[in-house]
Amino acid sequence: MSTTGKLVLGTVQFGINYGINNTSGQVPLDEVCRILEIASEAGIHTLDTSSAYGESERVLGEALRRSNKPFNIVSKYPKSDIGVRETFTKSLTLLGIDSLYGYLVHHFEFYQEHPELFDEMTALKQEGKIQKVGFSLYNIEQLQYLLDRNVQFDILQFPYNIFDKQFEPYMPQLVARGVEIHTRSAFLQGLFFKDTNSLPDKLKPLKPYLESLHGYCTEHNITIEQLALGYVLANDSVKGALIGVDNHSQLEANIKVANAPLTQDDIAFIQQIKIKENQLLNPVNWK
Repeated sequence: MSTTGKLVLGTVQFGINYGINNTSGQVPLDEVCRILEIASEAGIHTLDTSSAYGESERVLGEALRRSNKPFNIVSKYPKSDIGVRETFTKSLTLLGIDSLYGYLVHHFEFYQEHPELFDEMTALKQEGKIQKVGFSLYNIEQLQYLLDRNVQFDILQFPYNIFDKQFEPYMPQLVARGVEIHTRSAFLQGLFFKDTNSLPDKLKPLKPYLESLHGYCTEHNITIEQLALGYVLANDSVKGALIGVDNHSQLEANIKVANAPLTQDDIAFIQQIKIKENQLLNPVNWK
């Protein structure tokens, strides 16, 4: 698989306003269609969505009907009063498809309270309506919870970027178990690009790390996109690297840097980054 083929297109921006640097709001339908066209031409064949992403599934379904391009679609079951099967069926209807490539538990704490919901997802897999079932995780404690209970899953999605490498030591054993690894937050929801002088108070402890990142990129004539995305894509354990875009120009820029290799100096710089304020690496804690 080419490095571009490892890219997974996130679609949360298609349904809601999302990201710390998003000033343009929800992506218009015509622009969504253009994004899908470019993605398909570049060899990106997987889309990531969720019924928790506002209008994302509906918008994506309409765009898929217009573009008529084949994609593997991963969606998620969120914390909900509505059951798994009903939510899943509605997702298929909105997306205009009859099966999903992947279906993930979106909110892990809800799964811990209701473990039977994963059994219902597994039943849908056995019926041939889902190829792979799994979980969206935020931290290694959640992963350890699954491993300790010998839960059988096919796919995991979790954060992985040049600041947040907590899952890295677990990747080889997951791959050995046949688990497909999808990563998200390659750009930490846009934080890497933010002007360090305009950080919200809560994120100011990250300012020295961001200044170091910006300084390295300037000194070595490499873009933040290339450094951040290149590190994720260079990991052989990663099958899918989730990226989100607000417009087709951002996607074209990501595709352009996806195949640009990093140097040993780049890798060494990234590996020496150790963030002490780990709680700030989870965007949930930014509010």
